[in-house]
Amino acid sequence: MNGGGCERVELAEGALALYADAFVAEAPGWYAALMREVRWEQHWLTLFGRRIAAPRLSAWYAEPGCSYRYSGLSLAAQPFTPVLAQIRARTEALAGHGFNSVLLNLYRDGADGMSWHSDDEPELGPAPLIASVSLGATRRLLLRRRDVHQTRFGLDLGDGSLLLMEPPLQRHWQHSVAKTRRATGPRINLTWRRILPG
Repeated sequence: MNGGGCERVELAEGALALYADAFVAEAPGWYAALMREVRWEQHWLTLFGRRIAAPRLSAWYAEPGCSYRYSGLSLAAQPFTPVLAQIRARTEALAGHGFNSVLLNLYRDGADGMSWHSDDEPELGPAPLIASVSLGATRRLLLRRRDVHQTRFGLDLGDGSLLLMEPPLQRHWQHSVAKTRRATGPRINLTWRRILPG
């Protein structure tokens, strides 16, 4: 296993652990397989009474019974593909934590992004650990305090990296992937999580 080094960032009420080179060797093969095999969907969001296309493509894969709701969307789970099962096993080995579901986002270019949010849905429990695997183009993840938006932090997530967002970070921080006018290629992000039994 190519775990590489771990860079820890201690934040007030939460921490990040970045394995920048966790899956560098596997990344090209995983990226190609996911681009081929994943059933990417265009989701629609309702913001301020308007229905708009989410600026990215998404997919939800999980063990049976793991439904998920976020931003007004209710996602039905698709069963894990062999490559997703492999990525999950490798992620769990580094995280020391089990996951039963994954939200995949495909950022096609710099015009795609993700607005400020926390992964704090009730089905994730009060203190979720989120594992984020990045494949493809490097994009910058921004974080800000939920109570003081001026308190911010950012880091670049490159091809084959693994970022662990440790509890209780989701309760106190938000994160986003900003759009950019800089020329950038596509990126697949997998956020692994554990849905608790209802």
